[in-house]
Amino acid sequence: MSAQRHRGLSEQAADTAIDQACRMLRRPTSRGQFPDLADAASREQMSYKGFLAELLLAECDDRARRRSERRIKAAAFPREKSLRAFDFDANPNVDAATINTLATCEWVRKGQPFCLIGDSGTGKSHLLIALGTEAAMKGYRVRYTLATKLVNELVEAADERLLTKTIARYGRVDLLCIDELGYMELDRRGAELLFQVLTEREEKNSVAIASNESFGGWTKTFTDPRLCTAIVDRLTFDAAIIETGTDSYRLAQTKARAEQAATL
Repeated sequence: MSAQRHRGLSEQAADTAIDQACRMLRRPTSRGQFPDLADAASREQMSYKGFLAELLLAECDDRARRRSERRIKAAAFPREKSLRAFDFDANPNVDAATINTLATCEWVRKGQPFCLIGDSGTGKSHLLIALGTEAAMKGYRVRYTLATKLVNELVEAADERLLTKTIARYGRVDLLCIDELGYMELDRRGAELLFQVLTEREEKNSVAIASNESFGGWTKTFTDPRLCTAIVDRLTFDAAIIETGTDSYRLAQTKARAEQAATL
């Protein structure tokens, strides 16, 4: 299309020209919002510069939103979780102010680790996913995985001679979220491969983990004592550590609903 420029276009011709130009420039938000913004500008007697600023800012905001959505999708979270939906009253072990500070993602910028330790049902996975989502929304590349899934992928990559490539891929993301670390025992080979990923990221990019075992109990997962010590060292050096406690508020909520249903 060769755009023709004329002064004094009719309203209909101007609308058509704007629509075509937005398509050519791949500005779907400008194309969609132009009519409403133009009407508002006319009513409020905006200057040309003011109207143009509103239109361009709308395009920028929408592009930022779509980039965030792509990063969240690329993170492969198993479900949506937000900090807004976390019930801090139900779990007094988790300090809301501390979590809100972590939500600024300064620790991700600095490449520091983050650990969530507590029993099942205390909100570890919720917080892990929610803080990972916050990081993705702030422009960081995030990847979520279960510990066993990551180890299995590394073992398969090693068997297929793709280990270096796979470790590099996990090393590139700004934040690697590893959930359910400590639920299952890892053999020496699996533990060593996981250690390689952690070493690749050490003091460069952040790792966030959720575990149902205290660090002293990690010898059940990593049966080699020296390797266990090295992994704990990688994950705790300069780390933020949140202990979510032992009382399952998820179980408490289930019991409360059952008791309420029984009284009806």
